[in-house]
Amino acid sequence: MKMSDFERIRLVILGGAGVGKSCIIKRFLFKTYSDKYRPTVEDLYNREYDLGSVTLKVDILDTSGEMQFPAMRRLSIATAHAFLLVYATTSEASLGCVKQCFEEIREQRADFQDIPMVIVGNKYDLTGTHREVRIEDVSEWVFCELPKLKVKVLECSAKDDYNIMEIFRTFVTLSRILPVNGGGAESGSGLKRRSSAYVSASSKAKSRIGSPSIGCEKAKDPSYLAASTSEGTSSGDVKAKPRSRSLIRRSSRKTKQQIQNASGVEDCNIQ
Repeated sequence: MKMSDFERIRLVILGGAGVGKSCIIKRFLFKTYSDKYRPTVEDLYNREYDLGSVTLKVDILDTSGEMQFPAMRRLSIATAHAFLLVYATTSEASLGCVKQCFEEIREQRADFQDIPMVIVGNKYDLTGTHREVRIEDVSEWVFCELPKLKVKVLECSAKDDYNIMEIFRTFVTLSRILPVNGGGAESGSGLKRRSSAYVSASSKAKSRIGSPSIGCEKAKDPSYLAASTSEGTSSGDVKAKPRSRSLIRRSSRKTKQQIQNASGVEDCNIQ
């Protein structure tokens, strides 16, 4: 089930103490940053975001980095629709905490491979002098040692506001909340997605089952148009032209009736 299928989605932030989980959230939500450290028990933020065709209601749950609240931790994992796992690029031990968090997710959630996750290394502004964790090592762990996941690895700096917006854009991308092209089937193309009399009703029904975004890409692809219009011609004719209305009118009445039943339009609309 996609994140967009829920009325509200919950993003849970997990990671060790002092890695900057709260700083990332406050930089994203309030555009603020503070060097003062205050241990978090659990903070919940509610927001609505207008993504054009979708209004997304989001609960952002900031969890404790300490392991003294196991019941709260289990509940947060059980109710999450997405996870942000945070480590500090200046602390190798914090990466170990992230690995432990992932193991807890894998144990509690049978659908863990379908849950969007972003693994982010905070405190990028200190990597020039204090780096202990290389992003290459994290990527090797994620993409080589773990099963296939809906995951992306990033580095950020809450202090310098580096890559903070990218973290949350990545969740939208991984969740496939928005269509790939954002436009519709007819945008950018003069060809409307309609059946013509020389396309069989069965092949049209199969194409309508596929995803709308894939259908749009095929409708705009010249090679797809050539393949569709060259039915009944020689296979070597690469640049096949669409059939004219005179050829369509010569099609059997039975075939036209099948197309009308499948698509609800009378003929091919080409502009």
